[in-house]
Amino acid sequence: MQSRLITWIFVFTTLVFSCQQNKLFSNYSSIPNGWDKKKLITYNFVAPDTITPYNLFINLRTTSDYSFSNLFLVVELNYPYGKVTKDTLEYTMAKPSGELLGSGFSSVKEHKLWFKGFEKSFVFSENGPYKVHIQQAMRLRGEAKGITLLEGIIDVGFCIEPLEKQ
Repeated sequence: MQSRLITWIFVFTTLVFSCQQNKLFSNYSSIPNGWDKKKLITYNFVAPDTITPYNLFINLRTTSDYSFSNLFLVVELNYPYGKVTKDTLEYTMAKPSGELLGSGFSSVKEHKLWFKGFEKSFVFSENGPYKVHIQQAMRLRGEAKGITLLEGIIDVGFCIEPLEKQ
């Protein structure tokens, strides 16, 4: 019994390590009681270099309480010397049947959403500390006022990965 437990611990540790080794930055913030529209999720990181192309992702964990087929986010990237880029992004979160997209075998689904690097390689143009702000921007159809508390998103993350060589 004990050797079986040790084997499972070894397998789990190996999987976790192998899934993380290509990420230069990866962090999650917990959203325990719904994502308030005024709540900014912020990550600080240092640019790895200004030569290599990278992929930047927004990572989410959702539950079956997420009741929308899409998700709108406002993502702001602050550069070290004052430049700021701000994007409003839309992501498809569910199939037409209502089944949530994402990976996972339980009621919690993981979503890896492109932020930068999808259409064009992203290279950090400045050395130094960057800051990324992520905010939900959901609203009901036909209503100008946004959804105050977005249910079903339990974690919001950000990660930087080197561009995979083809």
